[in-house]
Amino acid sequence: MIEVNNVFAGYGYGDVIKGISFRAEQGEILCILGPNGCGKSTLLKTMASLIRYRGAITVKGTDIRSLSRKELAKRIALLGQSAQIYFPYTVYETVSLGRYAYAEGFLKNLSDNDKAIIEAALKELDIWSIKDRIIDELSGGQLQRVFLCRTLVQNPDIILLDEPTNHLDLKHQAELLEYLSLWSKENNRTIIAVLHDLNLARRFADAAVLMKEGGLASCGKCESIFAHPAINDVYGLDIRAFMLESLEKWRGKGDG
Repeated sequence: MIEVNNVFAGYGYGDVIKGISFRAEQGEILCILGPNGCGKSTLLKTMASLIRYRGAITVKGTDIRSLSRKELAKRIALLGQSAQIYFPYTVYETVSLGRYAYAEGFLKNLSDNDKAIIEAALKELDIWSIKDRIIDELSGGQLQRVFLCRTLVQNPDIILLDEPTNHLDLKHQAELLEYLSLWSKENNRTIIAVLHDLNLARRFADAAVLMKEGGLASCGKCESIFAHPAINDVYGLDIRAFMLESLEKWRGKGDG
């Protein structure tokens, strides 16, 4: 579905990501892992063609630099960490913006199909009841679901998510990732997500890219990544031992 080949990118003062190569398949959830500052967010922005880069990024064999912005929007959608509120739109109007690549006018001339897609997504993410509220009145968790909903109605081949569970409580984190997992499999679409919570990554992702200091430490199926010694080196912690110790506490052992 998408292939990243020997990509370097940065912000004008040097490369932040250095020689990254990997691929993600259709119907797959791939998680990007690594400590703060290792280049995860920069990698997502590069894959969305928001940052100039060297190397190649292709979707179904097509170089993304050859696509118009509207065509790229039909292939790739990005939900960043801090989506901004620029205008006091309603929830429905904000989500409708995700259909801009398909509509003829700005928030106008939405087809019946557009409206059906928007309504279904609003209901799936449990925000249909607040569709007429102004978004600057919402809580952080509600706002996160609104922006994710806008991303989903864009109906791209690939969704890039930077910390999609930000501002969500544990229940909504689990529900959101479960929904994304089903959406990916049912629609044969690819999701690439930055997650800090290794438990969530281990539970929901099929594959992972492990980054360290802007480079690639390891990549592959989650089972192999979490069993690979590189993950302990990247985080400076015996991950398996830490997780097992935490599990023992949940089982009521090791409490003294």
